[in-house]
Amino acid sequence: MTIQVLNGPNLGRLGTREPEIYGSTTYAQLVEVLEEAGRELDMAVRVRQTDDEAEMLRWIHEATDAGDPVVINPAGWSHTSVALHDALAATTAPVVEVHISNIHKREAFRHHSYVSAASDGVIAGLGIEGYVLALQWLSLRGAR
Repeated sequence: MTIQVLNGPNLGRLGTREPEIYGSTTYAQLVEVLEEAGRELDMAVRVRQTDDEAEMLRWIHEATDAGDPVVINPAGWSHTSVALHDALAATTAPVVEVHISNIHKREAFRHHSYVSAASDGVIAGLGIEGYVLALQWLSLRGAR
């Protein structure tokens, strides 16, 4: 089993895109943090990012077929994609939605996430540490 950490649009621009909101950690640094956390938790972790919604849907379907848990930062698709909700609703393993910023303290259109209803848990506003917390929670649930 592998924990699939899936990141949506614009997250590849971490460190340069609105650092006052998303912090100064680059995407490459985020990947390093998550791979290290996976090693410490004795978990296989695969971290990916795409700006293509169809690719994201394919990755979710692959995770479902493999029975892999998903940690997902759907980014802007949180607020727009019923298709993403539907793909995640069909997963058989736990799903944790992660947001670096607190979407509930931001613009009103960000307050609703279609993904939340298909997730076992939501972590928002804790920076990149939210991803690590998601991995720790999955570890406690026995997902390794």
